[in-house]
Order: sequence, then structure tokens, then C-alpha cells
Amino acid sequence: MNKSELIDAIAAKTGLTKVQAKNAIESYHEAVSESLKAGGSVDIAGFGSFSVVSKAARTGRNPKTGEVLQIQASRLPKFKPGKSLKDTVK
Repeated sequence: MNKSELIDAIAAKTGLTKVQAKNAIESYHEAVSESLKAGGSVDIAGFGSFSVVSKAARTGRNPKTGEVLQIQASRLPKFKPGKSLKDTVK
């Protein structure tokens, strides 16, 4: 399912127009992104939780050339599915 299919599905299930559904999805994405950017997390009961994981700087290797590289430290978003979501997918 891509974004436009998700918008169509939400509009059909909620009775919202496609524009309203699109605005709701984009607002949700912005809210989650802003919370993670600020270092927080977003927990949605039954669905899952979004958090930020810090990766330390490390030494890596280019698999093609074998050259040793220094990989910078970074922060990455992480999603952990909740029990209800896991059970639904099973």
C-alpha cells in the first residue's frame, strides 16, 4: 500500500474527504517527526512505538574495494510493533 492508497482507505473508512484524510496523515507524520527530532518517543497503544536510536562512530570497510572507512555517529528512527499489531500480522 502506498500513500495514495492509504489516503483512499482512510477516506473510505472514516467518511472524510481525500483532502481531509491526506491532511490528517501528513499532520500525523509531522507530529511523529517533530517528537523524534526533539529526542522524544511516540507510543501508540496496541500499534507500536517510535523512538530514536543513537549509533556510535565506528570503523567500517568498503565491500567493493576493501578500503577502511570511518563511519560517523548518527541518530536513526526505530519502530517497535506492539502486541496487537504483531498478533494481527500473524
